[in-house]
Amino acid sequence: MIAIVEATRAGLLRREHWSRNIVAGIIVGIVALPLAMAFAIASGVRPERGIYTAIVAGLTVSLFGGCRIQIAGPTGAFIVILAAVTARHGVDGLLLATAMAGLILITLGLAGFGSVLRFIPDPVVTGFTAGIAVVIWIGQWRDFFGLPAMVSGEHFHERLWALLKTLPHLDLPTTTLALGSLLIAVYGPRIPHLARIPGPLLAMVVATTAQTVAGLDSVATISSTFGAISSEFPIPSLPAISFDRIVSLLPSAFTIAMLGAIESLLSAVVADNLAGTRHDSNQELIGQGIANVIAPIFGGFAATGAIARTATNFRNGATSPLAGIVHALTLLVILLVLAPLAGRIPLCALAAILFVVAWNMSETRRFLEMVRTAPGADVAILLITFLLTVFADLVIAVNVGVILAMLLFVRRMANAVKVRRQTDTELDSQRAPNVPPITDDVAVFVIEGPLFFGAVDQLEQALDELTHQPRAVIIRLPQVPFLDITGIQALGTEIQALEKRGVRVALTEARSNVLRKLVRAGLIRKSAHPLRYYRTFADGLADLVSVTP
Repeated sequence: MIAIVEATRAGLLRREHWSRNIVAGIIVGIVALPLAMAFAIASGVRPERGIYTAIVAGLTVSLFGGCRIQIAGPTGAFIVILAAVTARHGVDGLLLATAMAGLILITLGLAGFGSVLRFIPDPVVTGFTAGIAVVIWIGQWRDFFGLPAMVSGEHFHERLWALLKTLPHLDLPTTTLALGSLLIAVYGPRIPHLARIPGPLLAMVVATTAQTVAGLDSVATISSTFGAISSEFPIPSLPAISFDRIVSLLPSAFTIAMLGAIESLLSAVVADNLAGTRHDSNQELIGQGIANVIAPIFGGFAATGAIARTATNFRNGATSPLAGIVHALTLLVILLVLAPLAGRIPLCALAAILFVVAWNMSETRRFLEMVRTAPGADVAILLITFLLTVFADLVIAVNVGVILAMLLFVRRMANAVKVRRQTDTELDSQRAPNVPPITDDVAVFVIEGPLFFGAVDQLEQALDELTHQPRAVIIRLPQVPFLDITGIQALGTEIQALEKRGVRVALTEARSNVLRKLVRAGLIRKSAHPLRYYRTFADGLADLVSVTP
């Protein structure tokens, strides 16, 4: 259900709830300002585009999302992929990739994938978020230290080496102001009477004031780097669209969609834990998708649910989507009224803020704990995803990480499936009193677990291990929850091979969903003679053991 509709039905949009949600929205809007500009700059676009994104996405997700207190906007998780898209395809390419990602998110939501994407394995999520954090941290060195020139290099290690070589040429005033901003962002809220002021906002205000008073010429600011920030909201326009561009941007759009889905659903889970609510995963994906389709029309780029801002929203009293709407309107007012002042913000202060964002994203303690305690295969996936994110490409890292996790899951599932021959003692205990004893020429097998492509080997090996040719084989299916086409084909192949050798085969006790698939595949025919399927094991056993060899 759409969260704002649910909140309306719950009475949370009544006048008595307005004040706390308005206050929370204003606070979160102020908190979002430096982050929106910092994420935009790190993504390779002008800072005001980050504000546009936060306004449009924040408003849209509050209206159409599935979580009551979700705050959406640009986030650090996107920086690596968005910066690469901007570098290769320009701003227009970034806007088109964002819109494509939005359509993918809407499709995933309509198809009901919300509940599935919530459970992407932790090693993959932790690996690529930690990798993104490292790339963000290294990527901000130039602005943090005031290094003299752009650092080039196709690969991470090349850029890192170039940065290390230029590090001795750092600008002392810039580095000093950056270090001060970093300390304020981390420790400022711990100072008495400043506890309610978010660290990033406090760092930005103090650094901007210091730069304005001291007039440090060597310290780069937003206006000295990008020019004046426009105080006008952009006129809607569409990015340039062509078939070739769509094809070339499709991998990046898919990665943006997957990252957006994962982070928005993680943020919604955090919101549920804080507020004691229950979000609608599929509606949240639809809301995020609509936001990413609309944002590029107004000059914005990829957005998703922001965990830190959502938590801040709750801690300041938010109970409904009204807070998210007020957050967007607060940013709009700041853009229209205070945009010229934003030009004085030092880039090194924004870099310091991104240092803090990168540290929080890295979840170092969780990463190290997972390395120490997780099974070896999970640790391998974690490290591979992390290293590929840092040294190769985020698209490759996510795809490889998810594929490895899926293969690991398939292997574990396949190992959990058992196809075994039942013992005489076990069978005698299940035989009805009026059924003759089971003779050695009747073999009974039971399949325990899903019969899918990963478990086909167990079926084939079990049937191949028959030491002598039996007169009949019973295959029991009560513990098979589902089977796929590979499992059906393998079962059909084994049945045909046995019947060609004169062995009668009977299937028993299939669940209704499994029985329908077996009938559809032609392995079971109601008019067949002799019968191949029996509803109960006792019926099949009575028929087979009563037949004279």
